[in-house]
Amino acid sequence: MSTPPFRTEFSPQHGNSVPVAPDIVRVTAPNSGPFTFHGTNSYIVGDKSLVVIDPGPDDSTHLKTLLEAINGRPVSHIAVTHTHMDHSPLSRQLAKITGAEIVAEGPHRAARDLHIGEQNPLDAAADRDFEPDISLGDGDLVHGDGWTLEAIHTPGHTANHVAFALRDRDILFPGDHVMGWSTSIVAPPDGSMSDYMNSLDILAGRDEGTYFPGHGGRLEKGREFTRALRTHRKMRESAILARIRGGDRRIREIVAAIYKDTNPKLHGAAALSVMAHLEDLVASGKVTTDGPVSIDGEYFPATD
Repeated sequence: MSTPPFRTEFSPQHGNSVPVAPDIVRVTAPNSGPFTFHGTNSYIVGDKSLVVIDPGPDDSTHLKTLLEAINGRPVSHIAVTHTHMDHSPLSRQLAKITGAEIVAEGPHRAARDLHIGEQNPLDAAADRDFEPDISLGDGDLVHGDGWTLEAIHTPGHTANHVAFALRDRDILFPGDHVMGWSTSIVAPPDGSMSDYMNSLDILAGRDEGTYFPGHGGRLEKGREFTRALRTHRKMRESAILARIRGGDRRIREIVAAIYKDTNPKLHGAAALSVMAHLEDLVASGKVTTDGPVSIDGEYFPATD
């Protein structure tokens, strides 16, 4: 299966701030893992007055590095792309220290209601204590001294995900919606594949070409990469449908076949991604199942 040109080379330089563009500094949190790559990227934007994008996990070492990079300058805003525990928790402590306002789409919520008896597999990853000072609508602007961020609603990875465009700079901070090192996890009920695909279309139709993602390195051709991600997802959907038409009935069978070259530690996340695709395939009438879409359900090709 064709894949986008993922880039796994990346030097996080934990404990240091790294200039990545004029008046933009990256600080990578020391929370490396199979789902976070080398860690969560926080970005400090501005010169005289700053905005911190995705302050990261509640980690004292990371906070210390951020404050050293801020170096006593005023921080007017803390912008949060979404409410996973590796992105938003440090916003509260950083806001207390700096007096900054926290801006985001809103509190954490699921993309759909839980089915009867269903448990949210990513519940522990959600920052349910998060509450922004200012809730951002799609297209809302956040102004600072020498910079302006535009909020772009990009649900899919989470229901409250936003990307931030740096106006007049051809720069986008896509959070976890587009990452150079891997595809994003889309896991129901927190995530929605149909929302995710629609949000890819939104980003691919914009003008920004340089992306600074939530994990991994800079993307120089962000729009092209985003289009490649969309193609990859559509091919994955086709592969899932082909496995069901070929006789697979369970998600675990599909994962074993089409993710055979993927790190086994990620097979759990892959199963959730397959379930997200199946939600779409059932909704479109291409696949049938008894009861709601679930990890343990049985799936059959739809008959004409």
